Amino acid sequence: MRPKPPVPWWRWAMWWAALGFALVVFYVVLTPVWLGLRGLAWLAEFRHRRRRS
Repeated sequence: MRPKPPVPWWRWAMWWAALGFALVVFYVVLTPVWLGLRGLAWLAEFRHRRRRS
């Protein structure tokens, strides 16, 4: 069995770029969307409870 050759630098660069892009998408785009949806759900529940009583 032969040892594996080293990973080329351009593949490392592509990996880190993809990871950075994914982190930006998750934390900058998806987190505010999720928090906004949770806020709207909280507001709808609050208004529903206020109307019932």
